[in-house]
Formats: sequence, structure tokens, C-alpha cells
Amino acid sequence: MYQKNTPVIVGAAQVTQQKDAATPLDPLNLIAEACQNALSNAGIEGLQDIIDTIYMSTIASWIYEDAPSKLNDILGIKPSQRYTAPISGITPQLLVNKAAKVISLGESNAILIAGGEASYSRYRANKGEITLDWPRLSPNARSKARKAIDFHLSQFERHYKLTIPPYPYALIETALRAASGRDLKEHLDHIGKCYERFSIIASENPYAWEKNQFSSEEIITPSLENRVICHPYTKRMVSNLYVDQAAALVMTTKDIAKKLGIDREIWVYPMGGIDLKNIFYLSQRPILYDSPAIREGSRLVLDQAGLKLEEIDVFDLYSCFPCMVEIARKEIGIPENDPRDLTITGGLSFFGGPFSSYAMHPIVTAVNLIQNNPTMKIMILANGGYNTSESFGIYGNKPPAKSWQENEYYEIQQRIEAKTMPEPVEKANGNLIIEAYTIIYDRNGLPERGVVMGRLESGERTLANIDADPDIFMKLEQQELVGQTFMVKYDTEANYNKLIF
Repeated sequence: MYQKNTPVIVGAAQVTQQKDAATPLDPLNLIAEACQNALSNAGIEGLQDIIDTIYMSTIASWIYEDAPSKLNDILGIKPSQRYTAPISGITPQLLVNKAAKVISLGESNAILIAGGEASYSRYRANKGEITLDWPRLSPNARSKARKAIDFHLSQFERHYKLTIPPYPYALIETALRAASGRDLKEHLDHIGKCYERFSIIASENPYAWEKNQFSSEEIITPSLENRVICHPYTKRMVSNLYVDQAAALVMTTKDIAKKLGIDREIWVYPMGGIDLKNIFYLSQRPILYDSPAIREGSRLVLDQAGLKLEEIDVFDLYSCFPCMVEIARKEIGIPENDPRDLTITGGLSFFGGPFSSYAMHPIVTAVNLIQNNPTMKIMILANGGYNTSESFGIYGNKPPAKSWQENEYYEIQQRIEAKTMPEPVEKANGNLIIEAYTIIYDRNGLPERGVVMGRLESGERTLANIDADPDIFMKLEQQELVGQTFMVKYDTEANYNKLIF
């Protein structure tokens, strides 16, 4: 059935800057290179002349004043509409979904979507290896970026210093591990097996940041090159932000693409796209290791695309931390022994995790794969916050079964949020059943502190710190704490709840 203003992707590209570049491009010029390549990918002249809208991910590695306007100047385009999305892992997929709706409504003819980072080059400059000839930083750049990241935590969660992403995700990981029935070693082996496959895929990807293959043991075993960050995560299990990568795509309508003479062989349709959120704060979710937003979102996006799960050829599940891959696989309904790969890039640990821009890379990869193999159907899941926001996309060579103007899901979102728990108990005293925990290590591999989340006898939730000597922490790391009961006491001098041994 013909649908007016059916959105179609006609150009997509990605770039990865050389690690040893003597004069590396700043993030904006790296993004510009990806944009120019995406425009060229369409195979016609003058595509940039019809772009009337530009969407960008917020750049975290170098803060600019009005980055979209500066990008327009570099590219020589004059869009009438510009939008920069807040920092979040869902941003690229969210923007694709937003663009598809805008185009389907006839509010735009062609949209350029782009994002990228150059964190590694900035890291090299901070070490004194190179001097950067980049534009002047925007005033208050650090505070702007920090505020955006802290936004996903409640004041109570920030009080327990969970502001570094591995820490709250480690809480989720330990809760997931206990629910799976695996012991500590079995769960590490499970992570290692999954991430070993991711490492192989990255090693074969010309745009991946890390080209070395790592075995399961090399991923899960601490070493000088693979330090422990927090229990149970080593460095190779977490997203690598220190990369120089950018990606971009161009979306227009099927009719405009036909009129411009863009080769039908390179058209790729966004067949479906859904954006849902879980309960916002981790400490107010009744279950720490599930994701209603992924469960509902996967069903809705397949329905819009007119596909069954068995018809998806390959996935890219957001892999900032191992628990997100496992949660997504279960909620979507992908069997544990399913032969289909769960990443098409190599994942955020090995391909690279350029802050809010990572999800643009699997989208571009999906477009390029489908251009070369038109029968493929690819599902992408982007995740933001701490298993907080979820954005799905399905890509293929056919239009969606349901138009982009039909996919409304307010009631589903309301049902998810209706299960929000009361705020945690700030000053807790009594017995605490542990639901999740982590032990945080310094850069020398020594344990510094622990954090637990659990339920009091009243059923209310709280957080507490573990203060102990290193030898105690080493013993604690060798046992499963989830499900155990400890005394918790509010320490008036320290101003936090403390687990009592």
C-alpha cells in the first residue's frame, strides 16, 4: 500500500580517526567528514541542497557554542531547522525515529543526522603527547557535560557516589547474576563467552577502535592491561569512551529519492522505531534486572515493521555493560543459544563507545549491510541512562507495515511508570536483605569501598555503604552477597547508611 512521505535512508557513512594521528581533527570536523561521506554515499550531486533539517548528538569531548551552525558552515548547507539532542546513549536511534516521523508528516524534505567524539585525541593532549589546534572550548564546558550525566541519578543515589556509570550498572549486574541462578564463576564465564564473540566481530570491522581479539579469559581476568574497575567488571567489560569516531546519515522521502534519481539499490527503510522509558531512578524500580521498556518496545517495533522476531537476521544490542546485553536478549525473547549475532559492530568495549554517538554506528553499519544484501532485516536497540531509556529501530528494504504516524504508545508508558516504588529510606536502621551490590577499586587494584542496595523488613528500599579493610573486601568478593541479610545503621557523623558485619 502506498504511503505518502514514506521515509527512506539514502546515505550513510562512518569514520574512525587514526590513533597516532599527528594533527587529529576536532570532533566537529570529524563529524563533518562523516557527513560529507554520507552525502557522497547517495551517489548523486546536489543532495546537500535539499537538506532543510539537521539533528546532532551533543558532543561531550569538546563543547562548542552552537555546534549545528558551525557544522552547517563547514558543509556549506543552510537548513532552516536545527536540533541538538541531550547526552544519552539512545540519541542516534531516537533522532532517526524523530526524523522518520517529521518526514512522514511532511514537515521536512531531507534530514541530516550526525554525531561523533574525539575523546582519545583529547586524552593524548592531556598527557602531553600532542598539541591540539582546535577551536576554543565553550565556557563552563565541564559543568555542562557533568550535569547531563548526573541527571539520570536521584539525589539519594548521588549521595552514595554512584555517578560513574560502571557503579550503578554493577548493581544491576549482581542482581541479574543472582536471578539467573549462576554462581560468581559461572556468570563471569557467561560474560566472557559473549564478549569474546563481540571481540571477534570488532577485529573484523575496519571501523572498530580495538582490532585485537581477546579470549574469554583475557576479558574476565584482571591484569595490568585489564584492571578491575568495580566488582564484577574489568576494563574490557565496559564501554570504551576514549575513541575518535563519527557517523552520519541522510533521510528523505521515497518520492524525493526517486525524483532525484538516487539508485533504488541503496535505499534503506526505517521499518520501525519505538522510544520507551523504564522507571527513571534505579532505586525506585521494583525489579532491578528487568526492562519493561525493552519488552514492550520490541513487541511494538516488530508490529510496526510487520515482522516476526524470527525474521530478524541480526541484532545490535547496546552493550555499554554486559548486563544490558543479557537483559535485552531476555526481554526481546532471543533464546540463549540463538545463532544470530547480538552486535554488528563489535560492541562498545571493542568497537568503541563514543558517548551519545555509538548507536549511530550500528545504524550506519546496518544501512551498509542492507545496501549490499537487500534481504536483510536488522534490529537495533539503543540504551540511555542506567537501563532507563530504550530506543528501537528495525531496518530493511521495505516500508513499514504501519506508518510512522500510527505508532503512539502513551498508555504503555504510563503502565510502566505506574509501578514506581516510593523514594528510598534515607536514614535506615534494621535488617537489610541485599538485592544488589558492588565493590569499587582504585587504579592500583585495591578495594576502596562497597555499596549495597536492598530491602528493609518493611519492604522499603535503601542504599548503604560498606566500610571495611582490604582483606575483608577480598573475602566479600569471593561470595554471593545478594539474598544475604545484614544489619544496616545510619551513621550520623558520616551521614550515610552503613552495613554492619
